[in-house]
Amino acid sequence: MYYSSTFARCEVQALAAYNAGLSIEAVQQKYAVSRVAKLGSNENPLGISPNALAALTAAAPLAALYPDQSCSLLRTALAHKLAIDEQRLVFGNGSEDLLSIICRVFLDHGDHVVTILPSFGLHIIYPQAAGAQVIGVPMGSDMRIDVQTLMAAVTPRTRLLMFSSPSNPVGSALTGSELQYIIDHLPAHTLLVFDEAYFEYANGEAGYPDALQLLQNSQCHFIVLRTFSKAYALAGLRIGYGITSDPGLAQLIDRLRTPFNVNRCAQAAAVAALADVQHLTQSVTHVRAERQRMETFLRERLGLNPIPSLANFIFFESPLAADSVNQSLLQQGVIIKPWTEAGYCQYLRVSVGSQQDNSHFMQALEHALQR
Repeated sequence: MYYSSTFARCEVQALAAYNAGLSIEAVQQKYAVSRVAKLGSNENPLGISPNALAALTAAAPLAALYPDQSCSLLRTALAHKLAIDEQRLVFGNGSEDLLSIICRVFLDHGDHVVTILPSFGLHIIYPQAAGAQVIGVPMGSDMRIDVQTLMAAVTPRTRLLMFSSPSNPVGSALTGSELQYIIDHLPAHTLLVFDEAYFEYANGEAGYPDALQLLQNSQCHFIVLRTFSKAYALAGLRIGYGITSDPGLAQLIDRLRTPFNVNRCAQAAAVAALADVQHLTQSVTHVRAERQRMETFLRERLGLNPIPSLANFIFFESPLAADSVNQSLLQQGVIIKPWTEAGYCQYLRVSVGSQQDNSHFMQALEHALQR
């Protein structure tokens, strides 16, 4: 008897499934709760910008037409904002789409990818799917990236050095001197994929570097990834972008992306969201205030030790197994993300949501730990 898995490449058969988290509907149905605080996917609790919503509505009647495959209006707007050549930009159906394309373009069997642990799951799954070996470098005891150990893991077989800053799931970020150390020790044969999905939340925080400027002043080959899913609140439209060190890298990525990978409505909403500075400022201000309130509660009320975060989420260790805490929270209508990587199975990541949802989480967590 033949099984469907026999048709797949061996690398795909061995892949772990990505944990995308639960939906509100699924939790309501399973646990019979009337209200759910969805704090597992790092979404913007303020929702879409009114300007972006208007642009989305205006674009909807043209949904029968294929979108601009080059994202021309958004490309021009971003290039102006970032003061870079338009030809250095690439666009994807979310930055996850670009991660997948990058791995298919630059990786082959036998190549190595170095990343950090704990890790964003797709930084591991996509390279493995391409046949590469992933070398995970654990963070230091302070849950910060150990740049010396990280660079010591880079070998002549390392094709990509790929990680996020601020880190997902931890929330800590590189300083300017730490990034400069990486730049100074990155060999010419290794491409740096610097995932800044949470850039807008960290930008302007004390000690957070202008990574793009540092990289542009170097001789490194790099791709900086950013997204409209988080601070710009367009997660449901799926649109992300990359800034390459030179147009040649962008051309290689464009060879493997599907021609119309960013839909018309997403492009229109992204142009409007990029211009709506007020909504972005409100979103970041809300997250910073609520993040501090949640961190203080975890530390002072529950005696926990949340990792200082520059993103819109908090990573913390529980005295109980993360799965058991998570089950108790789900029963109380709270969705967060328990971490399942080896060595981090007592850690949980909670998104910073609305004031009401955050309070719901804090009350539910206190109850879960008391039980």
